[in-house]
Amino acid sequence: MSIHYPKFKAAACHVAPYFLDTGRTIDKALSLIEEAAKSGASLVAFPESFVPGFPIWAALRAPIVNHDFFRLLASEALLTNGPEIGRVRAAARRHSIHVSLGFTEGTEASVGCLWNSNVLIGPDGAILNLHRKLVPTFYEKLIWANGDARGMRVVRTDIGRIGMLICGENTNPLSRYTLMAEGEQVHISTYPPCWPTRPPAEEGAYDLRRAIEIRAGAHAFEAKVFNIVSSAFLDQTLKDKVAMADKAILDIIERSPRSVSMVLDPTGAVIGVPLSESEGIVYADIDTELSVEPKQFHDVVGYYNRFDIFDLRVDRSRRDPARFIESVEDPSSESLSADTGDERAAIVSFPETASARRER
Repeated sequence: MSIHYPKFKAAACHVAPYFLDTGRTIDKALSLIEEAAKSGASLVAFPESFVPGFPIWAALRAPIVNHDFFRLLASEALLTNGPEIGRVRAAARRHSIHVSLGFTEGTEASVGCLWNSNVLIGPDGAILNLHRKLVPTFYEKLIWANGDARGMRVVRTDIGRIGMLICGENTNPLSRYTLMAEGEQVHISTYPPCWPTRPPAEEGAYDLRRAIEIRAGAHAFEAKVFNIVSSAFLDQTLKDKVAMADKAILDIIERSPRSVSMVLDPTGAVIGVPLSESEGIVYADIDTELSVEPKQFHDVVGYYNRFDIFDLRVDRSRRDPARFIESVEDPSSESLSADTGDERAAIVSFPETASARRER
């Protein structure tokens, strides 16, 4: 049977959220999903932490004066099974489009535990994958917890095999190789609107746009995949809310290089028109067959490697805060005798963790 190589149109949103306002940001996302679908896109990607916005305040002030921001972010965080994600799933189903959405994820296990997450939703509204950033970058550690590798996987879809990484994870060659090793064809990478830094003229100043271009090009070229880059746009609302009339902080934000949204082909070449200084959607036509020829040169998960020398192990087990074992009494039998040693227990639906296996 001949191999089918999907072709489709991708949409990378270069947009700003309604900063720290989940409801209005979800409304905006639904509007953009509809716009992308009407333009013929089969996949639309949103930026890192699009809902309800990226916490750049953690880079600009001492932690002790940022508690109000954290409390607000926590109150606006989304649950994967909550109504906000439900609305996005309904929109994906209504417009028959794949949706990748970056958001701050909360958990019912804790009012203060947050993750930097990305969800991939199918055109039928099903959640295909949920990835939590493995390691928050630099000052992000003040906001988000470490994720696990449950979502470090490639999903087979009608438009190709899709993988996704969040911001600095695209710097980690092991994370990227993990997705390559599952046959990734389409890569989604997401970024914030800017990365506060020292004056650009100073040695060591961080240029976010250049960093994105390097990482996106590297993965597209090394993996021989299409790389869809969605970054947030820095609008005046964010500046006003974060700077709070502090001219020094506003100056740092203003001088920090902006991010960029773009799409790259398997050679690392940019296709479509990148966006950086204005809001909009980047569209590009994807033909996954174009990954085949470059694999003849470098197929690092095929013949262009030495698996007898290199060995990568990826642990995808869950990292839950506890495993609960509850006594279950069988009503159809007599009471269990204390001296029989007979014990029945039910383990509440958590798969076995690596630590539990080691204890066993």
